[in-house]
Amino acid sequence: MSLVDSYRRRSRRPKPFPVTPPRTVAVGEADGDVTTYTYGRDLYDDMLEAIAGARRQILFETYIWKGDEVGEEFKQALTDAAARGVEVHCIYDSFANVVVSPRFKRFPSSMKVLPYPTYNAGWRFLDLRRYGRDHRKILVVDDAVGFVGGYNIGTAYATEWRDTHVRITGPAVWDLKRAFADFWNLNRRRLLGQSERPLLLETAAAWEPRVRVHRNVPRLWMFPIRGMYLEAINRASRNVWLTQAYFLPDQDFVDALVAAAGRGVDVRLLVPLKSNHVVADWISRGYYDQLLRGGVRILRFQGAMVHAKTATVDGSWSTVGTANIDRLSLQGNYEINLEVIDQGLAGRLEEIFETDQSNCLELTLSEWSARDLHRRFTEMVLNPLRPLL
Repeated sequence: MSLVDSYRRRSRRPKPFPVTPPRTVAVGEADGDVTTYTYGRDLYDDMLEAIAGARRQILFETYIWKGDEVGEEFKQALTDAAARGVEVHCIYDSFANVVVSPRFKRFPSSMKVLPYPTYNAGWRFLDLRRYGRDHRKILVVDDAVGFVGGYNIGTAYATEWRDTHVRITGPAVWDLKRAFADFWNLNRRRLLGQSERPLLLETAAAWEPRVRVHRNVPRLWMFPIRGMYLEAINRASRNVWLTQAYFLPDQDFVDALVAAAGRGVDVRLLVPLKSNHVVADWISRGYYDQLLRGGVRILRFQGAMVHAKTATVDGSWSTVGTANIDRLSLQGNYEINLEVIDQGLAGRLEEIFETDQSNCLELTLSEWSARDLHRRFTEMVLNPLRPLL
């Protein structure tokens, strides 16, 4: 399967796709706002600007950090910040970056860098809480601004992938800080040494009731993101629009979507026509029959990899984050999603969805029912892998 993925990437040429420019909407009553990004270069420019303007502290966490041109841009910006006296903490996932040059992973001593290990269970082989990957993407600068979403760090993501990220200000930034600090403190002594001090945070002075940050923490057996999704879908009365890079749900999730469509809700699922993982594509198709027969519309994004993890419900509720709708994200990895109850942001994400939909091919039930024997056989063979992915 890995060889097939490699061949598909080699033969694929990036194609332009429609994007929506960054736009900021006010959220809540505490002078907070949310800016949406759908094009990597726009996002990276603003992240680098925030890093360049940092005066006190930078918290940076990513799943993939490529050692290419964009990766070097971020490394240099963080190095420069540390050199001028900014407290810089970085976390990256070692497994996701196993092919990145060891030279790139050498950082100056002025930066505090925590590589989350490829194998984290030690002698506790059967402790499933210690096998989750760090799939989060967070940047927080000076208590003032935070970034979270699906974008990893790399040159290809800057122009070739369609993803979604947000920039937030206001009290919710503190929730991102706490998420970073909790992960750092959970792992600092074992990975960085007994002398490493905890990352201490002050308490935020205000709460923002319209914005919540949900964290999956496998070490503590906490997985609230799945429940967040199911609650929103079960309450839907008008529409549920989902954009997912890898859609491998459990049966409860499928049942919730079909039940929503059955009560007249406009349920749409936007996924890649061809993702960067052929196994995920083939396994996800095993759910299409139930979804299409249940009235769910399936839209397949063409020409580029759509990697976003977003949803809107009823023009009021929305989420943007790092968690895919699959077992690895919802019941295995460290993930983080922003949940926002605000008509302005939901409307903005609906506009983005409609722009993406203009670049999609819709899959119909008749087309799906007429698929060839080879596809049916592949789905049957891979069916036992569903609970694992």
